[in-house]
Amino acid sequence: MSSMRIFQLGLRRAAAPALRFQPAGRIVQRRVASTTSNEAAEILAKQRLNRPVSPHLSIYKPQITWYGSGLNRLTAVILSGSFYLFGFAYLAAPYTGWHLETQSMVAAVAAWPAAVKVGVKGFFAFPFFYHSINGLRHLSWDLGIGFKNTQVIKTGWTAVGLSVACGLYYTLFV
Repeated sequence: MSSMRIFQLGLRRAAAPALRFQPAGRIVQRRVASTTSNEAAEILAKQRLNRPVSPHLSIYKPQITWYGSGLNRLTAVILSGSFYLFGFAYLAAPYTGWHLETQSMVAAVAAWPAAVKVGVKGFFAFPFFYHSINGLRHLSWDLGIGFKNTQVIKTGWTAVGLSVACGLYYTLFV
């Protein structure tokens, strides 16, 4: 046999030790113990009782790192999803008769009640500022700055606080 064939057989034996390769090239599976379907079900049921229960998120103490990661992903979906929806609507507007040109949109938003304007500004301001500030945090990590656990916690809460402050300022005063 060639060395390549011997290497392949060795890999197969390592990957599936229960399979034996006969010289004629046939694959024969060997079974360690013969069981009926009822016996097999009982054995599996007993084994399941001895298995450890997989931990769930409810047993972990909430930390700013995974709240921050979830918020970063959520804000990315909100911002990019809104951008894509508007982009597709803008492209389809000439064919559907929608008026999405600047003058029409300015007039439509001017007709909204003040509470709706503030709500829409807040809906986009908070994700924008959090995603931007958290992006700067990640850029500092790319430079190797701020990897200690205390620094990660401080910068995480700082990102949340700054995004709330900037979001409130932009929503209410700009």
